[in-house]
Amino acid sequence: MASNNQHRTSLLVVDDEFVVRDSLSKWFRQDGYRVETAEDAASALRLMDKGPWDIVLLDIKMPGMGGLELQKRIKEIDPSATIIMITAFASVESAVQALKEGAFDYVTKPVDPDHLSHLVQNALRQKSLSKENIKLREQMSHLLTPDEIVGDSPEMKRVIELASSVAQTDTTVMIRGESGTGKELIARIIHANSPRKFFPIIAVNCGAVPEGLLESELFGHEKGAFTGAQYRRKGKFELADGGTIFLDEVGTISARMQVQLLRVIESKHFTRVGGSESIKSDFRVICATNRDLEQAVKEGSFREDLYYRLNVFTVSLPPLRERRSDIPALTQHFIRKYAQAMNKTVSGIDPSALDLLVRYPWPGNVRELENVIERAMVLATPPAIKPCDLPFQVVQAQPAANGDSLEAVERAHIIAILNRTNWNITRSAGILGIDRVTLYNKIAKYGLKRP
Repeated sequence: MASNNQHRTSLLVVDDEFVVRDSLSKWFRQDGYRVETAEDAASALRLMDKGPWDIVLLDIKMPGMGGLELQKRIKEIDPSATIIMITAFASVESAVQALKEGAFDYVTKPVDPDHLSHLVQNALRQKSLSKENIKLREQMSHLLTPDEIVGDSPEMKRVIELASSVAQTDTTVMIRGESGTGKELIARIIHANSPRKFFPIIAVNCGAVPEGLLESELFGHEKGAFTGAQYRRKGKFELADGGTIFLDEVGTISARMQVQLLRVIESKHFTRVGGSESIKSDFRVICATNRDLEQAVKEGSFREDLYYRLNVFTVSLPPLRERRSDIPALTQHFIRKYAQAMNKTVSGIDPSALDLLVRYPWPGNVRELENVIERAMVLATPPAIKPCDLPFQVVQAQPAANGDSLEAVERAHIIAILNRTNWNITRSAGILGIDRVTLYNKIAKYGLKRP
């Protein structure tokens, strides 16, 4: 047998034949395993208290309680125990029954030591993978929770409520919002909090893939299907089996692809490019768009039946200019992110610089804000980002209404002043030209919170 130096691996050998127990224990001890032996079921059950045992080598035919019954008892005591059955050729049928009851595999007598060693190593590898899988699932359960969305404005609270509500269902979701508002993040949060979270979420940017390649990207292709197709390739729908497919910028796809997409979403069946086999895939659809699809339907550029198939449950993300109160929290979030990435001790932002950020209209939304903070962190010196670290367009920009209501502008101005004074109510009220009671009432009215 090959030496593996498995010092931490424990084996329990249960067999009524002394020769088998003696030879197996010697073989595995030479390889560094911790080995105990038992001649019958009663002895084996007593030794279970010394476990847990990574591997149990169990004879099927023994006086008294047989191997099949003992297997059930061991599994009751330690469900994680991996059992390899030892059997004579005459009782292979019983070994197959043991496999159905949860045994890992079986070997026949006389035992080939190299074959058994290989079998034990395979069992240990599978056991290790199972443990890693459980650990990853536990870690994934803590990833991308709605609580990790930065911002507590009423607009974002509503988004979180909708995402949480739809996550536990299999309903098709359409996420709408301007470019840079975080549509893919919301899609991943919905997936990560759904029953499909242990399967992949496969993202496809429909607007970034040339029309001629999108069909192959979504459905896959067979070898030789077209020039350059040198091997079979699985498509995104096939890779998303069991999980979620996220179709970003779905409003950009061609009329021909719209027909194919509708058929696949309705039937969950498709054929690879150049193939004839019908492939079934169990996936959930989440899509996103920054286009006015209703207008596209009226104009005839987007199919009405596909629109209704995709627009079952809508989550609309507000642009950053409509939730300015979230800018301080988002800014601090990105400062922490890039301080760690750049190994810098910049930990905050000067109130006057933050005031400029709050006033800026942010046509690129959260994505633009992150880019601005990353640039500012490159230039900034400890302890904080200053106005001179910000790009020219942010420093020179005037507060823009861009359709904001009077209340939205007032709310944004109040939060900017509060942040400028480090939430000193007396100073803020003086700057705003109102008394403290009025300021407290407005803080309550707009649901403002100190970052």
